Amino acid sequence: MVVLMREKGSVFNLAAAVDYHDGAVVSKIISSSEGGSVTLFAFDEGQSLSEHTAPFDALVVVLDGACEVSIGGKKSALKAGDAVVMPANVPHALEAAGRFKMMLVMTKA
Repeated sequence: MVVLMREKGSVFNLAAAVDYHDGAVVSKIISSSEGGSVTLFAFDEGQSLSEHTAPFDALVVVLDGACEVSIGGKKSALKAGDAVVMPANVPHALEAAGRFKMMLVMTKA
């Protein structure tokens, strides 16, 4: 595993590890390997990820704020502390409900 943000064994706060920027979606890779990746995102109000698919399951954990997630056409509201698994090959999208931060864990099977 390649740790891109912190040294292994280093303690840090997930929500504080990525900053908001006006009018933008900011991403920061925490770790990446052949088995998957962990990425932090900070969405400014009004920002979104358009509908797309991914070849792997993806776990979304909301760290701050709230968002609306659409998975296979079903919409769900998530707030800080909530999580959802977006299944591989199923269309999904995210929309900020104000500023929000999330952790995305991609697992390659």
